[in-house]
Amino acid sequence: AHAGAELLVLESVPAALAGEITRELSIPTIGIGAGAECDGQVLVCYDMLGITPGRRPKFSKDFLAGRGSVREAFAAYADDVRAGRFPGPEQIAA
Repeated sequence: AHAGAELLVLESVPAALAGEITRELSIPTIGIGAGAECDGQVLVCYDMLGITPGRRPKFSKDFLAGRGSVREAFAAYADDVRAGRFPGPEQIAA
């Protein structure tokens, strides 16, 4: 049997370290609060829609604010990730 990993989630990892890990691995890295150098990004939908009870995590952004629908919020998130606008320096947790 062969053991291994198909991807690695990096949560609240310093952006410089996440970038270094991403460059060293042959599998994709998925970041949550780990900077823009990861291969992909993930957010909890309640956080990205600004409906989390209590305080929202530092690495999230309210994509629903100023938009007319949840669909528009998810489209804005995808556009910002693809364009490298999210996560920005203000969304890096560590």
